[in-house]
Amino acid sequence: MGNGTWVGLDVHAKSTVAGVICEGTGELSVMRAPHRTEELVRWVGELDPPVRVAYEVGPTGFVLARALAQHGIECVVAAPSLIARSPAGRNKKNDAHDAEHLARLLRQGELTPVRIPDPADEAARDLVRAREDARADLMRARHRLSKLLLRHGVVYEPGRAWTRAHDGWLRRQDLGHPAARAAFDDAYGAVLACGIRRELLDCQITQMATDPRWSDVVGRLGCLRGVGTLTAFALCVEIGDWHRLTGATIGAYLGLTPSESQSGARHTRGPITKAGNSHARRPLVEAAWHHRAQLRTSVAIEARRAGQRPQVRARAEQAGVRLHHRWYQLERRRGVRSTIVATAVARELAGWCWSLAVMD
Repeated sequence: MGNGTWVGLDVHAKSTVAGVICEGTGELSVMRAPHRTEELVRWVGELDPPVRVAYEVGPTGFVLARALAQHGIECVVAAPSLIARSPAGRNKKNDAHDAEHLARLLRQGELTPVRIPDPADEAARDLVRAREDARADLMRARHRLSKLLLRHGVVYEPGRAWTRAHDGWLRRQDLGHPAARAAFDDAYGAVLACGIRRELLDCQITQMATDPRWSDVVGRLGCLRGVGTLTAFALCVEIGDWHRLTGATIGAYLGLTPSESQSGARHTRGPITKAGNSHARRPLVEAAWHHRAQLRTSVAIEARRAGQRPQVRARAEQAGVRLHHRWYQLERRRGVRSTIVATAVARELAGWCWSLAVMD
C-alpha cells in the first residue's frame, strides 16, 4: 500500500473502459482504454508501478490475462457471480460504473479470482463444449422432425424412436404434397447432419482422452458406473485442477447444494443453487441415473476398470454400492421424486469423482 495503481477494466469486443486508482494521490479516474490486447497491455505498462489489474471473465476469454502475465503485470480475472453489487438505491449500470467498481473491489481485496486455464486446457474445453452444442442441436432437430410428422398424423408406434428400425421407418415416409416432402427432407437431413457432427466430435474427444495429460484421471473416473470416457474427459477439462477442491466443497462448486434461507428460528432449504459450471453439472446428473438400477456385472465397466489399481477398483465398487443404496433409500423408502433423487445422487457422485481424481 502507498504506491502503485489499481485498474478495473470493463472489457468488450470493440471497447474497453478503465477505472484507475492511483495509490499515491488517492485519485480515481475513469477513461477509455485501447481495446486491442497489445495496445492495452502497453497502456497498462505505462501506469505507475506496481500495477494490479482486474476484469470479469466473459466472452473475451483469458487472452488479456495471459498477455499481462507475460509482461509481469498482476491480473485478477474475477468470477462475475461473486462480485459484490452496488447497494439498493444506486440502480445505475454502465461501463464506467462497472470499471470503477472493479477497481475499488480489487483495492479492497474483495474479488474472487477464477482459475486461468492454459491454452491446452482451454482448447480441450472448447472441444467438449462443441460436442455439448452438437448434442443439443441434434435433440432440437429430432424434436422438429417428430413434430412435423405428428402434425401430419404420422406416429411411430412399433418401439423406441431414433433406433435403426426407426430410421428405416423414417426413410419410407411420404407426406404426399411436394412442399411437405421438401420440409420433411430438410428436417431429416438436419438430423443426419447433426448426428454425423456429434459422432466426429466423439471420436476426437476419445482420441484426446488418451493423451497422458488426462488419461490417468479419465481412466480412474471411468471405473464408476455411468461415467464413460466422454463424461470423464468433460469433468477433467471443466474442473481442471481437482486438488483445489475437497470432497465437501465440490458439490457447492458445481451448484449441486440446496439453496438456503435462514432468519431467526425460520430455516428453509430450496432447490439447488445451480452456481458454478453447468457444463460439468449436467453430465454428473446424467451419470447419477445409472445408479438407479440394481448392481450387476457389466462388460463395459469391467473393460474400463481393466489395468486399474486394486485401490481404484475397490473405491469405484464402494461408490456403486453407496449410490444405489442412496437411490433406494430416497426413492423407495421416503418417496422422493426421482428427479430430486438424481440431483442428490449427483452431489455425492461428485465427491466420489473427486476422491478418485486425487488418487495420484
